[in-house]
Amino acid sequence: MTAQAILGSVAILGGVGLTFGTLIALANRKLRVWEDPRIESVTDILPGANCGACGFAGCRAFAEAAVEGTVAPAGCTVMGEGELEDVAALLGVDAGEAVKRVARLLCAGGSDVAPKKAIYDGLESCAAAVAVSGGGKACPWGCIGLADCAVSCDFDAIRMTASDLPEVDIDLCTACGDCVDACPLDLFVLMPLDHKLIVQCKNLLDGEAATDLCAVACNACGRCAADAPGVVEMMQGLAVVDYEAIDRAGPEAAARCPTGAIRWVEGAQDLRPELVLSGSVT
Repeated sequence: MTAQAILGSVAILGGVGLTFGTLIALANRKLRVWEDPRIESVTDILPGANCGACGFAGCRAFAEAAVEGTVAPAGCTVMGEGELEDVAALLGVDAGEAVKRVARLLCAGGSDVAPKKAIYDGLESCAAAVAVSGGGKACPWGCIGLADCAVSCDFDAIRMTASDLPEVDIDLCTACGDCVDACPLDLFVLMPLDHKLIVQCKNLLDGEAATDLCAVACNACGRCAADAPGVVEMMQGLAVVDYEAIDRAGPEAAARCPTGAIRWVEGAQDLRPELVLSGSVT
């Protein structure tokens, strides 16, 4: 190949490259989507947990919504007060208010009050135990106690107590929902922290049939429903709280429960089956 032919090929390739480069530059200018630089700044301030407690897919998605003004900074309940103020100042908005959500356990039947009907000897997993033997607990609705929820929690917000019940640290809980997904008996729910009336039982039996399986089971006596009409009702032998009417509830809703299955919780969830209010149960 002669030098002239080589130069010609180089010129052609150079021309093609220049043409495509120009087209790409024009397309980039025409099609480029401008992004508010505050999105990156807000994302950097957020905790980076990507826990989903705010209702968005991750921290960046929340930052985009906050910059757009469709959600208040307080929508992230994992941020500390300082970070919350920083985001509000950056966006020039009020921080807003949001009720923190936490995971709540709907069972108080630890190994000290709920007997076993069989000994499970296998993989240390609630899901495995339920699949093989129903969990081995006399109460088929009760917590198995093999810590699937604690293992699933990336924020170390769940620890197992001496009675083999998971206990949630509300300060560390981000309401990510991993424990909800991990529990094979659906004993965890995500609940606003200001929802203080909690039924820690899912047993559907009545009277002694329930308490024979677990000393702190709901025995369907109906006292809570009588003391909090319109807020608590009995359904299939179990007290059920209407959280749409929770503002009308008070500690008296749980005061006469003979087993402690329904609780009025201030702050952290007390797992012990003691009466919330002092005084005799009648």
